[in-house]
Amino acid sequence: MHPETVAVHAGRPSREPDGPMSTPVHLASTFHEGGPTAYGRYGNPSWTAFEEALGALEGGGCVAFASGMGAISAVLALVPTGGVVVAPRHSYTGTIGLLDDLALTRDVSVRFVDVRDAEAVADAARGADLVWVESPTNPALEVADLDAIGRAAREAGALFAVDNTFATPLLQRPLESGADLVVHSATKSISGHSDVVMGAVIARDDDLRDRIATRRSLGGAIPGPLDAFLALRGLRTLPVRLERAQANARELAARFADHPALEEVRYPGFGTIVSIVIGGGADAAERVATSTRVWVHSTSLGGVESQLERRRRWPAEAQTIPEGLIRLSVGLEHVDDLARDLEQALARATDPGDDGAPDPPPRSVPPAAAGY
Repeated sequence: MHPETVAVHAGRPSREPDGPMSTPVHLASTFHEGGPTAYGRYGNPSWTAFEEALGALEGGGCVAFASGMGAISAVLALVPTGGVVVAPRHSYTGTIGLLDDLALTRDVSVRFVDVRDAEAVADAARGADLVWVESPTNPALEVADLDAIGRAAREAGALFAVDNTFATPLLQRPLESGADLVVHSATKSISGHSDVVMGAVIARDDDLRDRIATRRSLGGAIPGPLDAFLALRGLRTLPVRLERAQANARELAARFADHPALEEVRYPGFGTIVSIVIGGGADAAERVATSTRVWVHSTSLGGVESQLERRRRWPAEAQTIPEGLIRLSVGLEHVDDLARDLEQALARATDPGDDGAPDPPPRSVPPAAAGY
């Protein structure tokens, strides 16, 4: 079936007279003995429905987690003490923080690469235990050749994992490119309404899926039943949400490509994320982020509402990310309203006093924070 049909129908209860169309929320920690669930840390029917649907879209066995970081942690836990990980230089800050911690506590070596250079990734993969890729990267929007990297990882005998949060399984299916594991922050486009924190890992085979599920059970990073219910409900509309948001993103990238206030517009040609680099640096970018009326200044993405933030405000962000880079997560509003709002905010960036309003106060960020 087409993915649009899978998103609507996968993970439904069996069709029985007077049976529910959707799997209900199972608020239970304890289950009668004799079945596969046994106890609330090992399973829940609400998780199972979500896992069946997302697994069907990605083409593998899915394990749901309490957060995207829970999912990432479970994958990185497969790396042995003293092991080697290959990772993008522009990875999500939470992933970088976890890799730094593994280097300190378990002597894990990390080889950072530019994922656009498949040959460099292949060279780094020699002797590695895990090749970790984001594509597109967050927030630089660099795109990797997953097929070439998958071949290199297999030749090196390394596990190959892909964070597919930005692309979603509707735009790329990394398991088909040789990935062993796919990770999602289901908080983002999968659930799509900024009301759920969840993660997921999809494994190529049953053995890997069982290993990941064991990490979840032992670590306790389990999703709540209501969160799983809401994430699945959001997943049902992912195809139509993605279609609208991607169309808006493409249009905005084209409209602002030559804007005089911008040094650069980054858009990989697909997806809902656009990164713009403000010519005036950090101060001008902060004025843009705090001057919008439709766009929401927030540290998330993938919701129905359009969101933006200056990424270098996070201390853990890579120093090679421009100070003036703003990541735009494009939502479902009318594209003209989004364009007009961004235009007036950019005017504030180049002339802070143009509307007579004082500049907003600077926003402090906890030093250890790592916003998504």
